[in-house]
Amino acid sequence: MTIPEDVEKQYATPANLDARIALHERFSTTLYPWMRWVFDQIDAPDCASILEVGCGTGALWAENSERIPPEWSVTLVDQSAGMLEQARANLAEVPHSFRFEQGDVQRLPFATASFDAVVANHMLYHVADLAQGLAEIHRVLKAGGKLFAATNGEMHMYELRQLLNAFDSTIPPDRAHFPFTLENGAGLLAPYFARVELRRYESALAVTEAAPLVAYILSMDVIPPERRDELTTHVEDTLRAHGGMFRIQKATGLFVATKRS
Repeated sequence: MTIPEDVEKQYATPANLDARIALHERFSTTLYPWMRWVFDQIDAPDCASILEVGCGTGALWAENSERIPPEWSVTLVDQSAGMLEQARANLAEVPHSFRFEQGDVQRLPFATASFDAVVANHMLYHVADLAQGLAEIHRVLKAGGKLFAATNGEMHMYELRQLLNAFDSTIPPDRAHFPFTLENGAGLLAPYFARVELRRYESALAVTEAAPLVAYILSMDVIPPERRDELTTHVEDTLRAHGGMFRIQKATGLFVATKRS
């Protein structure tokens, strides 16, 4: 997918994504993991052809390895060669065959009506021309096929934004204000799909350690690494001010969009 240069730099390797995933895995208040929940939503035929765009490290499939129907044909696409390399490594021991393609969601290298389902897990908000990306997803879906598109809401991790603003009010506006959110996603999908349903994942973060939150913040590339010690002190002070537990709301969910039969 063609994405802004700063975002492309962030995802050139898995390091930043890993830091973000680690915070959610360690401190989420919901015991049922996000990737398990996303997989639960994928309603596809037993012999389906599945495409994931912006597959990242392949975590969706690695964390559900024992649940993948053997008849599914799964293709993973990402613009980042580093991400695809990590996905291959992560899925090497999974007893299922995967196809890997480095590619752009705005110019998918697949024939029309090739897939029963497309998964876009927290990636559509990075696409430079979202309308073109959605048109391409619609094109490669079969009639009656479904897009499973996960994203965040406008209030996602709002308390973290407040923490950062208190640390340095000159930090640019949060990138969470993306063009594809829980609030506007249905309207953006409606021109391409006959039916759109929003499903919400209820969770929050209850952070009790400074280091993982500092790593998460540094992964956002809004604070230079040389300010790590200063940031760590600020996060530790924030934790103490909140009695040792800093609660951060999450607003996440997934759209199920069905192509007209």
